[in-house]
Amino acid sequence: MKIILITGASRGIGAATALLAAEQGYAVAVNYHRNKAAADKIVSSIHDKGGKAVAIQADISREDEVVRLFEETDRLLGKLSSLVNNAGILERQMRLVEMDAARLHRVFTANITGTFLCSREAVKRMSLKYGGMGGTIVNVSSVAAKTGSPSEYIDYAASKGAIDTFTIGLSKELAEEGIRVNGVRPGFIYTDIHAAGGEPGRVDRLKSGIPLKRGGTAQEVAEAIMWLVSEKSSYSTGAFVDVSGGR
Repeated sequence: MKIILITGASRGIGAATALLAAEQGYAVAVNYHRNKAAADKIVSSIHDKGGKAVAIQADISREDEVVRLFEETDRLLGKLSSLVNNAGILERQMRLVEMDAARLHRVFTANITGTFLCSREAVKRMSLKYGGMGGTIVNVSSVAAKTGSPSEYIDYAASKGAIDTFTIGLSKELAEEGIRVNGVRPGFIYTDIHAAGGEPGRVDRLKSGIPLKRGGTAQEVAEAIMWLVSEKSSYSTGAFVDVSGGR
């Protein structure tokens, strides 16, 4: 059984990906930061369908907790074969002139440093160079990396631009070590992350500007993530799938 670790998997895109991965036969490490009840619910749902999953708490912005997350995954499930870097945060909508350094530190540490640290630990386990069997890493970016999210979340958008660059660089760094690294860029997706930014109805406000004239679902993003995780995308590395309704 292949083993997948999904960060930020208690809700939204991460939760949909965890459920889909289990359906496809993966044992799933469901990482969460604070919402233990939501993570446990995902694990229970997987168990009810005959799958294998564990919930592991860790704040991926902290190096010691990232190390513990991967050690727990090793102990509870076994040798990792795939990582989905999904965890990320955004904060209240505002322009740059209102942002302080503390906010920038929170966003960049969670969205960039956390992804780097999780990928580092995955490479130690999956790389042929270190005795691993190869594997896949999928980074969840955002269409904001291309649009910039002016007057709303330019810090979040910039963090996702960094993830795009990281995806390209790491894919080349690991290409000969049996690890493929790809990215998914969701657009306006119906998840509760928009409430964190202060506008729960943001997708409905903006959907008329999307060529497909609707917001996307977490399930639609999960399908793209799991395609990149799987051998169905065996000749793709350093690539991106936009799940953005044509935006």
